[in-house]
Amino acid sequence: MSDIKQKINESIRDGAVIKVVGIGGGGSNAVNNMVKYGIKHVEFISINTDKQALDLSLSPNKLQIGGNLTKGLGAGSDPQKGKKAAEESVEDIKKALQGTDMVFITAGMGGGTGTGASPVVAKIAKDLGALTIGVVTKPFSYEGKNKEKIAKEGLEELKQIVDSIIIVPNQKLFDFYKNLTLIDAFKKVDDILRQAVQSIV
Repeated sequence: MSDIKQKINESIRDGAVIKVVGIGGGGSNAVNNMVKYGIKHVEFISINTDKQALDLSLSPNKLQIGGNLTKGLGAGSDPQKGKKAAEESVEDIKKALQGTDMVFITAGMGGGTGTGASPVVAKIAKDLGALTIGVVTKPFSYEGKNKEKIAKEGLEELKQIVDSIIIVPNQKLFDFYKNLTLIDAFKKVDDILRQAVQSIV
């Protein structure tokens, strides 16, 4: 980890191009929060299969992936569809990440686009020579065992690619904040993701 910190420090000191890429619904929400907060010295990109959700994104850069595959309707919680959507749009993703020194991949693990597309985007970033950091969440337990399983598999795949990963287990929030409502919990998650990125840049 100290090696990663050194690389990060060198990148920032050299005035690096840093991009925060929000993938899927959870990732886009996290990016929206960062845009609202006004984090400096980074560029934001929202990537989604769901055109309607993408249109609502506050990110100045938006990329719809898998248009032919999903017809703009999202990945339907299917990571394989999310992965294929990203593979369909590889050239567009490459173009969006070209000339970047550091890429943060932020996503909610357990859904279709975030789980399936994140490893593809991370690999493209790495192949382009960018220092690549995952900042992702694990689902709340109420979201069910299937989502938990999908998240676990997605995390394992992402870990193999990125230089470093920050994992936020959503359920732990309820241990820290006993009377948290679900809406407040999601807001808190977005804040934690923002702080994770902010602490580095």
